[in-house]
Amino acid sequence: MHASTGTDRVLDHIAKWQDVLASATAGYFLAIRVGFGFPQTEYNQFPEAWVAEYTRDGLLIEDPVMRWVYRNEGAVRWSTLSDADLSGVLVRAAAHGLRYGLSVSHRDADGAFRSFGSFARRDREFRDDEAMDLRGLLRGVHQSSQPTSRLTAAEREALGLVRDGRLLKEIAIELGISETAVKQRLKNARLKLHARTGSHAVSIAVKAGLI
Repeated sequence: MHASTGTDRVLDHIAKWQDVLASATAGYFLAIRVGFGFPQTEYNQFPEAWVAEYTRDGLLIEDPVMRWVYRNEGAVRWSTLSDADLSGVLVRAAAHGLRYGLSVSHRDADGAFRSFGSFARRDREFRDDEAMDLRGLLRGVHQSSQPTSRLTAAEREALGLVRDGRLLKEIAIELGISETAVKQRLKNARLKLHARTGSHAVSIAVKAGLI
């Protein structure tokens, strides 16, 4: 039996909400814990042809949905954003079956990380109860992917030195402890962060602002 990773926890949470995601009959996209630039994890279940077109034509910077999720918190139907769709991104999405959409956005109390999701249907607008359920799904996924902040000062120090490129022996000399002690600190940090490897632990800690 092994400790689950943050990705495993998110997948477990999503699996429990499959009945809610079933309302997004034309697909969905989840971006989990977006910091300065990119999400820590993302799940894209939109049609491949739409993803290819969106990527090829660089529609992200013109997308009124993306502007909304980065500036707001809560839920919005795409139809209310049509006046802001100056480049016709939503019209192009509709041509791929994404005719009715709902987007939700949630962020940490300090605003450091944000998660958002977009969900689509071909046949009708999302109901209020579906919007509420999808907001609940996003909040749960966001919270389940949050790394623990219960690292000790010693564990953070060791991770920080690994981040700076120090070798195990160098870390031991600098801290005045044995290499075995360094390994234990890094192992403890890895387990607390649900990381697969030491480098993965460093990556999680950096993205979470722990080091």
